[in-house]
Amino acid sequence: MRQHVNPLSRFFQLPLELPAPEALFDDPNRPIHLDIGSARGQFLLGLAAVQPHWNHLGVEIRRPLVAAAQRDRDSREMHNLHFLFCNANVSVQGWMEALPPDRLQRVSIQFPDPWFKKRHQKRRVLQPGLLLAIAAALQPGRELFMQSDVLELIEPMVALTELSGCFDRPEGDARPWRGPNPLPVPTERERYVLEQSLPVYRVLFRRNTSPLPSVSDLEQSWEQVDNPAENIPSP
Repeated sequence: MRQHVNPLSRFFQLPLELPAPEALFDDPNRPIHLDIGSARGQFLLGLAAVQPHWNHLGVEIRRPLVAAAQRDRDSREMHNLHFLFCNANVSVQGWMEALPPDRLQRVSIQFPDPWFKKRHQKRRVLQPGLLLAIAAALQPGRELFMQSDVLELIEPMVALTELSGCFDRPEGDARPWRGPNPLPVPTERERYVLEQSLPVYRVLFRRNTSPLPSVSDLEQSWEQVDNPAENIPSP
């Protein structure tokens, strides 16, 4: 059962200063995989075990899930893994900006909370500002992976990413959705969906060399795409 929280509530709008890699990992020089919306952490616990040459950071807005995941991490003494509580759209941008060049090499957003209603669009995890912060932190060729079992949720995520002009799909990837998961470990939600023989919609993007648009320009363009009826002049 998904337990939603409203990321726009005053409590979750307070910015947090996230620790630098030196305070999170035993070797801060390894490349970092950032998982936005890491939930209970089972995916990263598995991935960190099979990819010890990476550092893995999970950020999650539900504090009890972060505490439980961090306890598992501590009990297993996994020093290439950490979980942090925060609102990604408020606190992650500054953390990424402070990283050394090319330290962040992969970002994943998997099965985020499905805010369906138009009036709840600002609660969706992938907002223009966060997307551009990710694009700014990733060097050309580095990856942004997203997947969901909710078509109405992932289609706007893909549309926003493509609208930014900062990412391309790998040549040969199936359209509109790639088949296999490029990561060797599935999430809990992914396992459940596949066990029900239901579809999972996946897209892998790679950072290209295009310059970033301004946040205001992307927000304006996105508003015209995401709410076309509201931008038609009244007669």
